[in-house]
Amino acid sequence: MAIFSRVRQAWNAFRNQEDAITVVGSDSFSNSRSPSRARRHYSNERTIISSIYTRISVDMSGVEYHHVKVDSQNRYESDQESDFQNCLTIQPNIDQAPRAFRQDIALTLFDKGVAALVPVDTTVDPMTGVILDIQSIRVGEIIAWYPRHVRVSVYNEAIGQRQEILLEKRFVAIIENPLYSVMNEPNSTLQRLIRKLNLLDVVDEQSASGKLDIIIQLPYVIKSEARRAQAEQRRKDIEFQLKGSQYGIAYSDATEKITQLNRPAENNLMTQVTYLINLLYTQLGLTEDVMNGTADEKTMLNYENRTVVPLVDAVLEAMQRTFIGRRRMTEDFERILYFSNPFKYVPIGQLADIVDKFTRNEILSSNEIRGFMKIAPSADPKADKLQNSNMPQTDAQGVPVDQSVQQTSGDLAQSALDEVDVAIEKIFKDLGA
Repeated sequence: MAIFSRVRQAWNAFRNQEDAITVVGSDSFSNSRSPSRARRHYSNERTIISSIYTRISVDMSGVEYHHVKVDSQNRYESDQESDFQNCLTIQPNIDQAPRAFRQDIALTLFDKGVAALVPVDTTVDPMTGVILDIQSIRVGEIIAWYPRHVRVSVYNEAIGQRQEILLEKRFVAIIENPLYSVMNEPNSTLQRLIRKLNLLDVVDEQSASGKLDIIIQLPYVIKSEARRAQAEQRRKDIEFQLKGSQYGIAYSDATEKITQLNRPAENNLMTQVTYLINLLYTQLGLTEDVMNGTADEKTMLNYENRTVVPLVDAVLEAMQRTFIGRRRMTEDFERILYFSNPFKYVPIGQLADIVDKFTRNEILSSNEIRGFMKIAPSADPKADKLQNSNMPQTDAQGVPVDQSVQQTSGDLAQSALDEVDVAIEKIFKDLGA
């Protein structure tokens, strides 16, 4: 029985879906845009919200996830040689690279509030039903929630269409947006901003609809039906003249007075939009400098810690809980960790001082520093050692290397002198004999 429990069995998320809503496709099916890319809300795409989503998702996708092995102290030891590691670092699926996959996670989180990582092609233990390894993975949108299942809309590469499938929660990494109350709640700051921006677009379209916005003052009082009909006919005459004229010219009577409205009635929509944008930036940890790329190191670190890190941690914990599990974490010492360049926001003028402190205090080796800077490692064995080059080096007995060399040379010289003395004494003995 123990042997059969270790047998791996192929499994596909789209097979045997009795409750699924399938979309029939064919091998010749094509699309002008990638159907694997989820369509965002129309109201988000046409406003400033799209640029905010893109900025945060790009920064979030710059953090790499790795399936690793740790030691008994939970310290990184090595990368795991697994298909799941290949998904995280090389090819999550046939359509996406790892960075595009991570950005897809972020955009789905922002737009829907919840994202689901669906392992499509996996190997499972037939005895327990536990996922052993993952060959391909995709980002899905949760359509419906059940006590132990979720209905997920995910792209099926076999038919070239998105498909709704019913999956157990224990097989799906469900990621909730840590900023849900700011971004996705119906009355959150971001949703209020979207509604105000939509109203502002409506007002702008009305003001730019080609209307002249003029008032005609006729030389008589409009009180009777006859006068009202006469005024309406006069208005239609002027409209007909303007519409039928090549240059939009019309004539009026000398007693008529025409007043043109140069601007629409005042409203405070723009003031409210500006207020909500500033409030949203504050709640998301964003600033104008972050958005336009002129932020300094302290501002970027504050933005990373308040905005990017909580999102990255949410993805990490969801994947680790679902795809690794407690048993593999405690018995096999497997983990999912994320890595980012710690020196990416450091100015060049300060980098040399930081590198000197890290190497001098034997925290990082020279080749590890070169790796962060995208420089090829040095072949010198000394570059892989944690040692302070400014301090004298010692041997295994704690004797400085230079003194040890001197002591060894002195011992050899003394030994040679002793051999010479022995040889001389033997010569004198022979002569005396």
